[in-house]
Amino acid sequence: MATGRTHRPATRSRGIPEATVARLPLYLRALTGLSERSVPTVSSEELAAAAGVNSAKLRKDFSYLGSYGTRGVGYDVEYLVYQISRELGLTQDWPVVIVGIGNLGAALANYGGFASRGFRVAALIDADPAMAGKPVAGIPVQHSDELEKIISDNGVSIGVIATPAGAAQPVCDRLVAAGVTSILNFAPTVLTVPDGVDVRKVDLSIELQILAFHEQRKAGEEAAAEAAHPVAAHRGDSTEQGPDGDVPAVMPA
Repeated sequence: MATGRTHRPATRSRGIPEATVARLPLYLRALTGLSERSVPTVSSEELAAAAGVNSAKLRKDFSYLGSYGTRGVGYDVEYLVYQISRELGLTQDWPVVIVGIGNLGAALANYGGFASRGFRVAALIDADPAMAGKPVAGIPVQHSDELEKIISDNGVSIGVIATPAGAAQPVCDRLVAAGVTSILNFAPTVLTVPDGVDVRKVDLSIELQILAFHEQRKAGEEAAAEAAHPVAAHRGDSTEQGPDGDVPAVMPA
């Protein structure tokens, strides 16, 4: 039996702030790209730009790992990949179950990034009897009646919920009762879990709504700018030019 449930990442025991933990995957993604290009070292400024943070924050984050780089040289890329992977618990195999194999669940099952980042899809689970035995991403779907046995047999500590909203909480309750202590929730609902269980929520509709807010704000700012400078806007639209090649000012009637 796998032993994933008995091992936890070292971040909490070392007192690394949650905000830093949330940025470690960003650094790891940037570092992995550098490693794939055989880049041996990277400066804090270059890595910060690649990860989308400022360099001072990056250096502070890395100080929690005990990594300070070398002046004039920077950070060793491969060593940082190892350090961050170790802190995130990615140097071991984490079996994961995905519950709810609709369009989203099937897309997650086909996502190739799990294996390359230390996660193994141990099982796909769905409540529809017609799905039982159907292969998705090369893995046969198993019926939800077997959920507890699947978790026990595979030592699963991480569950992914991709069910409709109404089924998410009952599925969550069963996962927790069976020993799952970390849940990634794609269902459009808030889950209630006991202390000691971590939940990360991914809501695509909320992210799109936030983007819509920013788009609306940008449109409002553009309209306000045009209203504040009507002459400039008119000149920008005009095709008439003066003798010096510039658009002539609009003269009052």
